[in-house]
Amino acid sequence: MTERTPRGFRLHRAALPTALAGLLAAALYTPVSSALGAPVPASTVAPAVAKPFAPKAVPDAPGIPVANVKAHLARLQSIADANGGNRAHGSSGYQASIDYVKGQLDAAGFTTAVKEFNENGTTGYNLIADWPGGDAAHVVMAGAHLDSVSAGPGVNDDGSGTAGILETALAVSRAGLKPTKHLRFAWWGAEEYGMVGSRNYVNNLSADDRSAIDTYLNFDMIGSPNPGYFTYRHDPALDALFRDWFAARGISTEQDFEGDGRSDHAPFQEAGIRVGGLFSGADYIKTAGQAAKWGGTAGQPFDACYHAACDTNANIDDTALSRMADAIAYAIWTLSASGS
Repeated sequence: MTERTPRGFRLHRAALPTALAGLLAAALYTPVSSALGAPVPASTVAPAVAKPFAPKAVPDAPGIPVANVKAHLARLQSIADANGGNRAHGSSGYQASIDYVKGQLDAAGFTTAVKEFNENGTTGYNLIADWPGGDAAHVVMAGAHLDSVSAGPGVNDDGSGTAGILETALAVSRAGLKPTKHLRFAWWGAEEYGMVGSRNYVNNLSADDRSAIDTYLNFDMIGSPNPGYFTYRHDPALDALFRDWFAARGISTEQDFEGDGRSDHAPFQEAGIRVGGLFSGADYIKTAGQAAKWGGTAGQPFDACYHAACDTNANIDDTALSRMADAIAYAIWTLSASGS
């Protein structure tokens, strides 16, 4: 997740259009309270009418083996260890990360493409993976950023999202899923520079290709060591899809405010594509109420190693990671068979 001054609100260039849209919509949209308990102005415009999902013969989504997700994280850690301690944009560690994820997807039958872009004179890369079949005029897309900060290996931020959607994609292959809609996965470069890779991707889509993306789901930090269970609130139906999944398992959720404008959903949202996602928390402080319902330690950040060298394999909560990965698979299976 892109940096923001702790306990403050510093807008990145990707967040400005979203924030302005929220100001215009303030009279029409009443926001819920933030994770810290204080009212927060709306930063996005929720659709006036949420279209209900109409699943048609949705096959049961598989459970995602957390051991498999952890194995991907171990590989990302080893890549960082062998490349100066990080997997940052422009580094050999980032290139090795691309090679690893692409190799897994190629072997599983995905059609992959590495898309180049430039950031401050340095070549960056997005990895796009398409699952064969499904209606190409209706695309369900899931993404996570693959780069770390230069200070550390980025195992939670965002190795966790990277590994979660990678293992979900591999589960699609193992199941031989035949979705109604077309499935696409993406691993973004240079997110830590301000969502550069995802913005480049969205900006270079044709009008037809952009309109074909029905849904973009973002997963940036899903294994925080002092975890929360946050859902993106920007689309009511997508928010409800995740909230209901967790509620059925006795897990309370809150809507995310910490991540507004700070991750790769922002360029999609600005382009008029509906977005959803999950988040386990970064540098905000867990309240006593949140600790009571989720466990963990009140008065401490959700991730005390956010953007630090200690964001290693030891910086992951396995229970949160497992739950989030299962929820990702449920969303992918449901939305790809949905009539809406």
